[in-house]
Amino acid sequence: MARFCPLFSGSSGNCTYIGSSSGGVLVDAGVSARRIELALWDRGIDPHSIGAVFITHEHGDHISGLRILCKKYGYRVFASAGTLSALMDSNALDGYGFPEAMPEQGVEVADMLVSAFPTSHDSRESSGYRLQLPDGRQVAVATDTGVVTEEIRQALTGCDLVLLESNHDIHMLENGPYPYHLKRRILAGTGHLSNEACARELPALAAGGTARFFLGHLSKENNLPQLAYETARLALTEAGLREGIDYTLQVAPRDATAKMTVF
Repeated sequence: MARFCPLFSGSSGNCTYIGSSSGGVLVDAGVSARRIELALWDRGIDPHSIGAVFITHEHGDHISGLRILCKKYGYRVFASAGTLSALMDSNALDGYGFPEAMPEQGVEVADMLVSAFPTSHDSRESSGYRLQLPDGRQVAVATDTGVVTEEIRQALTGCDLVLLESNHDIHMLENGPYPYHLKRRILAGTGHLSNEACARELPALAAGGTARFFLGHLSKENNLPQLAYETARLALTEAGLREGIDYTLQVAPRDATAKMTVF
């Protein structure tokens, strides 16, 4: 039995729980440690059962709760070598936790094999993560990438469950209040994935075996949950796929309101 829950997802903070019968891991810790603790307890998860935290990159909406969690629980922390160097340079861990560079062959935590793949973001060395569960099924988390590279595509293909970034609607962003330089940053190949770019990937992933989709890291200012959902659903429908039969589709909520997915 596997468990998956995007506890927090969006530009204001990100943290995802993936667990097996032996324990669990977090991908990112981008809200306060207290909020993460409460979100875990609300779902019947003891924070002491977390075997490690896997960090995608060093931006604050992915690490803001990490130091306190590590101070309290002594978590192992895994990230790319570049991300670890950024965390060390900024003293983000303040000497707490057990930071380790992701080994190329992956690392086993709570009977899950976790491996990393590179994403395209304006950070030192951002990553997504793919987890192989004890029964052989696989889960992937890929956010904060301006494009879906072939390497990302290969990492997601064959996963039973995928959380993929659907950050913004291009027209909302272009006509919204952000300054020009920030709009350019988001739209760049090292920025964030749009609803349209995310939706284009889903039919092929479904054909490759993905049955559960989560849309993640939605912008509060430049997106709407229903708009992201409908953009993705339309792409899957046009490919002849039926929601509830061939796939399920959910938007990862900004705050800790998502129910645990057990599969």
